[in-house]
Amino acid sequence: MLKIHEIFIIKFLLLFVGTLLVISLISYVALKSIIINHNQHNLENAIVLMGLELENTKDIDLYAKRVYETTNLRVTVIDDDGVVIAESSADKLTMDNHGSRYEIMQANTDEFSHITRYSKTLKVDFLYVAKKISYNGEKIYIRLSTSLAQVMKDFYSLWSKLFLVFLVVVVVAFYISKRMSERIVYDIEQITVFLDELSNKNYNAIVKTKYFYEFLQISLMLKNLVKKLSSRDKQKRKYTAKLRLMNKQRNDILSAISHEFKNPVASIIGYAQTLQEDAEINPKIREKFLNKISSNGEKISQMLDRLALSVKLENDDLKLDTKYFDMKILCEEVISNLSLKYRNREITLEASSTMLEADKTMIELLIINLVDNALKYSEMDVKIVLKDNELFVIDNGIGIEEEHLDKVTSKFYRVKKNTWDNSMGIGLAMVSYILKMHKSKIQIKSEFAKGSIFSFSIKEMLKK
Repeated sequence: MLKIHEIFIIKFLLLFVGTLLVISLISYVALKSIIINHNQHNLENAIVLMGLELENTKDIDLYAKRVYETTNLRVTVIDDDGVVIAESSADKLTMDNHGSRYEIMQANTDEFSHITRYSKTLKVDFLYVAKKISYNGEKIYIRLSTSLAQVMKDFYSLWSKLFLVFLVVVVVAFYISKRMSERIVYDIEQITVFLDELSNKNYNAIVKTKYFYEFLQISLMLKNLVKKLSSRDKQKRKYTAKLRLMNKQRNDILSAISHEFKNPVASIIGYAQTLQEDAEINPKIREKFLNKISSNGEKISQMLDRLALSVKLENDDLKLDTKYFDMKILCEEVISNLSLKYRNREITLEASSTMLEADKTMIELLIINLVDNALKYSEMDVKIVLKDNELFVIDNGIGIEEEHLDKVTSKFYRVKKNTWDNSMGIGLAMVSYILKMHKSKIQIKSEFAKGSIFSFSIKEMLKK
């Protein structure tokens, strides 16, 4: 199968050569006609001159021969009856009567008559021109003729020169078309290489077409296509990364839920099986086991409630129910409730009365999570400080390593696998969601093995 540049060369040359051939044919016919007409005109002028000199000529035969020797034109003089009375190139006595010849008959009506005809006498094509004149009071015909062999020889000499020029033009045209073909091949190769790079997802590839505007337009369109493909590829990568993250988060959720539910569920199953297998178990032990089953059931219920609440907070499904309340009193209530759970721990409060306009239930849940978190990570006392429009929860526990500080507020993220109840890694995530709803943000300062400070601003919640 021919390539585009090969087709271009072939069609270009065919069109060019065809055009030159047509032009050559037309010029051949035109030149031949011009040369014959030019010779006709010369013969007509020669007959006129001969007519002027013939009045002073006594021997017409001798005159005809002298004209032939001088001009190489064949001269024939014919009387009114068609008899040849003078001939420069043949024996007039052997010649036929010329009265019926076309040029003689036509000379009776036209000033000059012309015809091209094959001469049986001289065996060659001749151009004949005849004119009727008066000589010594009688009508005669002077006919001049010239061999077309010489005329055509001159014509072919001219035509050979033109044909040489034609060949030179064809060679030049072939060279130009070859150069154009090479340039077309160059531009096509540039686009081909560029497309090959695109197929390998090399969106930084460069296409450089140099010679043709159309290929430049194609390259610009390809560059725009590359931008779109690159953009879509980036979106695809982002989408793929997002899917991977979602899958990882889903796995983390399942892992966290499985881990946290495993202990209470195992306890419930263990106690229940013991009760089933021993119908005569001591009533006090039975009562203890039932309390354990109930306690673990409540833990599972609380974990599910916390999980559901965190999902609603994350999806903005909860609306704020703002009320006016004293932050100091709320902190005292939280300390009182947590003291029942942590009987051997002390929670201190440094605060003055501060009125807020916020969702009291959510703020209470927020403080409980922060204090409960501090108690779990510390074996020492925990302090709540409310000053300068900020609330601080301070512990002297194990602290958090720097690499984990930016991640501890992420959902289901835990610094290590903990063994305490209700720890699915959603406490600090819930705190972040609640503060975000109240136009605030959690701040964490921690030093590993020395303790942590969790704080947030209440400036946006102050009673207006």
